Amino acid sequence: MTWKEKLAGKMPRALADEIDVYETQLELRKIGKIDEKLFAETRLRRGAYGQRYDNGQRHDGVKTQQLKFPASPLTKGPETLWDAPGMQRIKIPFGGLTSAQLDTLADCAEEYSDSILHVTTRQDFQLHFVHIEDTPTIMRRLAAAGITTREACGNAVRNVTACPLAGVCRTEAFDVTPYAKAIAYFLLGHPDTQDFGRKFKIAFSGCEQEACGLVNMHDMGALALIRNGKRGFRLYVGGGLGPVPYQAKVFADFVPEEELLPIAQAIARVFARLGEKQNRARARIKFLVAKLGVDEFKRLVMEERKILPNDPRWTAFIPDAHGFKETLLKSPASLNGQSKPEGYAAWAETNVYHQLQPGYAAVTISLPIGDLTSSQARRLADLARKYCGDNIRTTVEQNLVFRWVAEKDLPELYRELKAIGLGDFGAGTILDIVACPGTDTCKLGIASSRGLARELRQRLAAQYFNLDAAVKGLHIKVSGCFNSCGQHHLADIGFYGNSRTIGNRKVPHFQVLLGGKWRDNAGSYGLAIGSVPSKNVPAVVERITQRFVKERRGNESFQDFITRIGKAESRKMIEDLMEVTAYELSPELYSDWGDPREFTMGDMGMGECAGEVVSRLDFDLQAAERLCFEAQLKLEAKDLAKADELAYKSMLQAAQGLVKELWYDVPNDPDVIAKEFRARLFEPKLFWDRFVGGKFAQDFFRRHENPPTRYECDEVHRLIEESQLFIEAAHACADKLREQKAAQMGALVGGSK
Repeated sequence: MTWKEKLAGKMPRALADEIDVYETQLELRKIGKIDEKLFAETRLRRGAYGQRYDNGQRHDGVKTQQLKFPASPLTKGPETLWDAPGMQRIKIPFGGLTSAQLDTLADCAEEYSDSILHVTTRQDFQLHFVHIEDTPTIMRRLAAAGITTREACGNAVRNVTACPLAGVCRTEAFDVTPYAKAIAYFLLGHPDTQDFGRKFKIAFSGCEQEACGLVNMHDMGALALIRNGKRGFRLYVGGGLGPVPYQAKVFADFVPEEELLPIAQAIARVFARLGEKQNRARARIKFLVAKLGVDEFKRLVMEERKILPNDPRWTAFIPDAHGFKETLLKSPASLNGQSKPEGYAAWAETNVYHQLQPGYAAVTISLPIGDLTSSQARRLADLARKYCGDNIRTTVEQNLVFRWVAEKDLPELYRELKAIGLGDFGAGTILDIVACPGTDTCKLGIASSRGLARELRQRLAAQYFNLDAAVKGLHIKVSGCFNSCGQHHLADIGFYGNSRTIGNRKVPHFQVLLGGKWRDNAGSYGLAIGSVPSKNVPAVVERITQRFVKERRGNESFQDFITRIGKAESRKMIEDLMEVTAYELSPELYSDWGDPREFTMGDMGMGECAGEVVSRLDFDLQAAERLCFEAQLKLEAKDLAKADELAYKSMLQAAQGLVKELWYDVPNDPDVIAKEFRARLFEPKLFWDRFVGGKFAQDFFRRHENPPTRYECDEVHRLIEESQLFIEAAHACADKLREQKAAQMGALVGGSK
């Protein structure tokens, strides 16, 4: 009997029908009856992604299940969608889980994946190394447990996130859980959310000053407030991270609870109608809000709100929301001096939160880099049934939380967690490092974010009890590329992967960002101060934290410390770690953390000593990086006009350096440089990223063609981010030009024989 037959009648009818349709589309695609572009959006909207192919081996050395289909001997990799394993993302609205659902997730991970469940920074789960033919069965088994994968990916409303302490928090206005759940299911598959140019992310927070839901970095964020005894939300729009982060704007200072869903629907309609559709790099709502201005955007939304036909679902959930209570497994009970096992004190200090309700605690289960095994997941489901019932939440810091644990049970829960390898302390501290999948499985990954996070955690854990308290409270976040899936912009110390070519070697690097603010719901974003080889990152962390401890004034925060010493002094701390010449290049520098493979460019011709020569283009790109950093200094000094000018000049310098490779005598005229850059590099797609296309070049053209007449801090900050990414793309383009030149030289040499 198939799973479809076994589960007949156990799935919600609508979900069952959708999965049947998806399975039919999958079969039609397999025989070539559906275009791949159309099917790609179909499978993405069901949460099924392609992933980086790595010959069945993760970069941390863990062997995955064998492929069902062998790789092509010619390509040494998967030929089609059917040959390669992929990733299945699973939507968990507001992070809420039951023990039975955790059991089902564990079964799916073990039977169809590599027995690893990965918690994401959006409170989702991901299964990697999944074969696409198994995805309909996975979806059916999840649907029978009350879980959907619908719109976990694709141009749709993604998972709605919320504070994992909602309802038990000591400082919240009210419990946002029922509101997050209501909007998640109201917008799921809604006709007004099916025509977006890109994804749309929503978050809820119950507190203004804490990190909670990080509402400032979302397409739409809702902050709980009570005004004159009435529940409502301060609504934010137009936030987002990605390559260039945008702070959300206040859409309305107070939206009453009965208007939450209709306003969200109206926002979706305006975004669907006016949002960018052709250029994916500018298709997020943050670009629309920036283009229109928040006041005009609000006017359009409110006009849309007026014409919406009434929907009873807008308010049907509100009475239940006011009376919302979770089912408790046990009565409250305090510790009362019970004996505690070894290691308990350190764990309780960081991983136990005493709830608003006396006698209860919320326990964070630390999952280093967001992973747990299928066997651990089953054991956790059993522990939930024993200690907290179905009150489980995932977190945006890639952990799990057991809520409503009776305090008297904490020592025994700790013993049992420790027995299954999940008793680590350090939740919410510098040890709790967030990392995206990076080069392990992501096609966009440049450097090994998970490998670096694992290494940093190991080193910091070894010295944790000797760290200053101020350092223990810092946040580190790592992304494998500039797209900020690891939320590096929000960290005290953030990193994103890039690369540099030194001699003939391609060396994995990470950009260092300082000064992001995790608290205040993503209160501010950090800026890059320089790029260091991956293997030098631990030294960067050590040097920066030691300086912070040594020179900190009183209770000065890390953000205030970095602001006080300034960007120039911050960069000086790491400058010697940034500079690596071909002479100094050792084997360890051109391999990444947890990945013994080499970053190589290939030989550029026998007998050349390329490592001993720094090309003119290298000097030009170095000059561009210097101008970009000087722009940061001017921004720091509030000289917005000069900061804007320097950021633009940094792009111009990089563009001119690239053009000179093709036309050495290009005049030093900005209009000519921009024109020649467009003709020689942009239009032939030499300056082109396989994932974002020509976005970074378009940022340069836009600033060149439309110099500002007035200056705003956010806009200048954004231009500096864009200029940094333009320079990163220029480094990649320089590698292409070098490869072309080497190929041409090889052809000449071959032809002369």
